[in-house]
Amino acid sequence: MTREIGKARVELVKEDITLMEVDAFVFYARPELKLGTGWGTAISVRGGPSVQQELDEARNKKGKVDVGQVVVTGAGKLPAKHIFHAVGPAFNEPDLEQKLERTVEAVFEKAAELGITSLAMPPMGSGFYGVPPATSARICIGVAKKHLGSNGGKLEKLYFCLQDPRDFAPFEQVLKSI
Repeated sequence: MTREIGKARVELVKEDITLMEVDAFVFYARPELKLGTGWGTAISVRGGPSVQQELDEARNKKGKVDVGQVVVTGAGKLPAKHIFHAVGPAFNEPDLEQKLERTVEAVFEKAAELGITSLAMPPMGSGFYGVPPATSARICIGVAKKHLGSNGGKLEKLYFCLQDPRDFAPFEQVLKSI
């Protein structure tokens, strides 16, 4: 499914985010900036050790990374140019929706700052971190609409990578409604 928002094409895809040929893709990170399991393992294995090395350097330089912040690294051997490690909330955190919205806003701000033209995002917080897919869809697409409709920077293509059908349906419903 595809929609135009501002100057950008927003598309829902059932793709492996680590294999997308984009300027940047988003990884939903935790404050310790360890790649860990799931998509983190895919990044480590496919991208090589340079990604975690850059994260370690960033953590050593900045100290603790707070929820709502984005750390940018290269993508190692992956086809993307950059990885945006967006530190987001877990489902049991207070003020979940506000923190998730701030995290997604930080992604779009970083994309504008770096002149990103193509960006791939997961269903932010859904799955392992326990954010309900409908909440993720409403916030991700809502923030995208706000940023792309007002200015959008140089962003021309925004992909939401939704491999799990439990994520795809809510994103499709929200995107159809705008």
